[in-house]
Amino acid sequence: MTASEEAATASTRAAADPPMRRGAFWTIWSGQALSLAGSQASQFALVWWLTLQTGSPAVLSTATLFALLPTIVLGPAIGALVDRWSRRATMLAADGAVALGSLALAGLFLAGGASTTAVLGFLLWRAIGGAFHAPAMLSATSLMVSRQDLGRIQGVNQMLQGGLGILTAPAGAALLGLVGMTGVMAVDVATALLAMAPLLFIRVPEPERRGEPEAGKSPGLLADLGSGLRYLRGLPGHIGLIGGAAVINLFCVPAFALLPLLMLQEMKGDVAMQAWATSAFGAGAIGGGLALSAWGGSGRRARAALGSILGLGLATLSLGATPAWLWPLAILALFAVGVFSALANGCIATIMQATIAPEYQGRVFTLMMSAAAAMTPAGLLLAAPVADLAGVRAWYAAGGVVCAAMGAAAFLVRPIVQIEASCPAAAAPGRQGPPHAS
Repeated sequence: MTASEEAATASTRAAADPPMRRGAFWTIWSGQALSLAGSQASQFALVWWLTLQTGSPAVLSTATLFALLPTIVLGPAIGALVDRWSRRATMLAADGAVALGSLALAGLFLAGGASTTAVLGFLLWRAIGGAFHAPAMLSATSLMVSRQDLGRIQGVNQMLQGGLGILTAPAGAALLGLVGMTGVMAVDVATALLAMAPLLFIRVPEPERRGEPEAGKSPGLLADLGSGLRYLRGLPGHIGLIGGAAVINLFCVPAFALLPLLMLQEMKGDVAMQAWATSAFGAGAIGGGLALSAWGGSGRRARAALGSILGLGLATLSLGATPAWLWPLAILALFAVGVFSALANGCIATIMQATIAPEYQGRVFTLMMSAAAAMTPAGLLLAAPVADLAGVRAWYAAGGVVCAAMGAAAFLVRPIVQIEASCPAAAAPGRQGPPHAS
């Protein structure tokens, strides 16, 4: 059976099973959102603690590397395990492991025994937990709600990311001043427990795993990885989107790592301008997520994703080209970057959820995350010498041109443009959604 036929069969099976009640899904989602807020606030506090304790660029770079390493190195294997295991159990285990790590670190801070090594070790531990949790939640969502709601949920997810980008840094700073590092980590534990509580009582649907071998004859992890790759090879449009996500990370993530230099050196600004720039991006992400949530994007998400990548490139190019005396236009460009980033990310994630057979989603999502994450350090290594030799604006110009050209050229690639129409999973009868909540 081909990948497209498998996706169609998966969609037909899903049609026979009604999705969860919306209230149950949003109860789980709310707990996960609170946990994410606690994690990001504590992450800010921990990085600030490392900065005060060491003042070392090497230590801060190591903290950043540890946040990416599990997804880059372990991602494909984690995806195969997520597809084998219960999504609900995986999320519970990931949240529980991170909560235990936070509790242990809180104890070290309370006893005065916290060290740079312990904090870095915890950051790596948390990243491993996140590498399991993210694909489990993404792949479970497509089984928890009706297909027509996936785009709206991704819009809400993008709004959440934008809001957290604005709020968690000041929240982390406020908590650090009020309760110290011990209290910050205690809050992290509490929010993790709030995420776990709904999962203890609400059943999360699992995909039907076709062709399961007899007990004791389960295929090895490498066999699972191989079957996932064979499945993906039959979906050239999806491979194109994964490659596009990697290219965006290669060029755009370093551009925003260089944002403080752009604001201070090229725009002749100060920390207030940097704060405005960061807030503008977060506000744009909220706006893009709100637009996607209201629209849903059914049937035209591929074109919306490509148009958003094109818009992202043009906004990045405009940001780098804005002269210092027109700095408000740079803030406006950053708002546009946030809007287009949210739309592109949300549309791509929704396409994957709607068209990939549920039993393969863990592997496909982790492969996409691994490819994108691997490009981040590569881009940072490239950006530093380019910025030193040609100036910071040169990298914005390069990233903007590449993203815009890639988005425009992809409109000529039929497997990408027709990714939903040509995939039988998109054409098969969708699940009927539950009645709208009053």
